[in-house]
Amino acid sequence: MRVWPDALMQALGALPLPVLRGLGRVVGAVLYAVVPQRRRVVLTNLRLCFPHWGEPRRRQVARAVFVRFAQAWLDRGWLWHASPELLKRRLRLSDPGGVLGQVQPTVLFAPHFVGLDAGWTRLALENHLRLLTIYTQQSDPGVDAWVKTGRARWGQVRLFRREDGVKRVVKAMRQGEWLYLLPDMNFGAEESVFVPFYGVPAATVPSLSRFAHLGQARVVPVVTTLTDQGYDVQVLPPWDDVPSEDVRADTATMNVRLQDWIDAQPEQYFWVHQRFKSRPPGEPSVYD
Repeated sequence: MRVWPDALMQALGALPLPVLRGLGRVVGAVLYAVVPQRRRVVLTNLRLCFPHWGEPRRRQVARAVFVRFAQAWLDRGWLWHASPELLKRRLRLSDPGGVLGQVQPTVLFAPHFVGLDAGWTRLALENHLRLLTIYTQQSDPGVDAWVKTGRARWGQVRLFRREDGVKRVVKAMRQGEWLYLLPDMNFGAEESVFVPFYGVPAATVPSLSRFAHLGQARVVPVVTTLTDQGYDVQVLPPWDDVPSEDVRADTATMNVRLQDWIDAQPEQYFWVHQRFKSRPPGEPSVYD
């Protein structure tokens, strides 16, 4: 996707939020109609994960996926340009357990919901937190620079490329930086273990367990939900059973718990990704 000029994004971000969200509904509906290859990916993912749904239900959710994706994309106009005051009004942070005030090595498990950048931005506004994350470098240098600038705008944050390796990340964690990690994607069978995701074997990077082990850190889920008023960013209680000594079991646990959050808002998950692209040996592609 091409990046719109910064000035245009700022102009869009200045629109009242209901107007911007309405524009997102239009853009999402158009994308659903004109991008058939990505539409097939979404529908295939939904058929695999929700076989009990009828086809009308899957298509309804698929259309909503495109709308939520478009709305979240357009929200970057204010997310990466608005004042801290506006951001704090629209990004409602919930931390009932006071986790963010605790000084302890931490991996923040942030699943791929459309609000992932909103969650990161809201946490970055907590100025006492030192955050780092790992991102996949974009093929277009202009897109890459735009994304990095937006994500690094606030707070004490650092962005590492996946190519930078594990050692730099673990060193930063041991120096007190919290890792905002998004491990629920298919990065290829070589880097992954096959564990069930909605009952389907899915190549899943075991980085959540491994980084928690290496950084001697707890795992704290952060779930972000797009709402009419902006986003709700929920900091959930730390897990008391991850990491364990079994990396594969930890990764399977991650997928099971992720399913519960997806079930609550299936249209906000990143179904446009080919989550099942890598298959166990001998299994055919599911996207042909």
